[in-house]
Amino acid sequence: MQSVQVKFDYPAKLSRGILLLRTFFGAIYVGIPHMFCLFFVSIAAGFVSFLSWWAVLFTGKYPRSFFDFMVGYHDWTLRVSAYMAMLTDQYPEFGLKADYPAKFTVACPEKLSRGLLLLRTFFGSIYVMIPHMFCLYFRLIGYTFVAFVAWWAILFTGKMPESMFSYISGTYRWQMRVNAYILFLTDEYPPFSGKDGVGGVAAGTGVPA
Repeated sequence: MQSVQVKFDYPAKLSRGILLLRTFFGAIYVGIPHMFCLFFVSIAAGFVSFLSWWAVLFTGKYPRSFFDFMVGYHDWTLRVSAYMAMLTDQYPEFGLKADYPAKFTVACPEKLSRGLLLLRTFFGSIYVMIPHMFCLYFRLIGYTFVAFVAWWAILFTGKMPESMFSYISGTYRWQMRVNAYILFLTDEYPPFSGKDGVGGVAAGTGVPA
């Protein structure tokens, strides 16, 4: 089982009223308060990530309190994204911990590879970012079309087709897995897929995790 889990609960019904409210006023009642808070949290996350890098380099371990903070920060950003992407009507909760239909979790590794840490730091843009961002670029083109059609589907039927939900949520799942690897929360190389339950590559083995 992959250590990085990005789960989304499929909603049986979605509110047309919330859809319109989110479309026209989402930047005000979601974007402003959450982005204001996340701005300061992101500054703290930068410091935590910097200190954690050195901790992993010298000890091979990610300090648990730092690890939980980083996972909580990215879980928060996922909640906001899921709400704005029409994946749920539940207003995103503030804070590093929440019970929400969109959830980002990572199993805290007992050990992390110092070699992979250095490889990611100096060559991550080559072997991670370039291939994944290339694939995600085309997926995001499809995302724009799917989200547009999904908006009208919700407006007229009160629900998002499951296939569209899977595509949109899968796009975020793919991005979050890449983020987790780049931020050395896991040594499992992210799969080229947005499907749930698709494993990464175990560190140093070259075989599916």
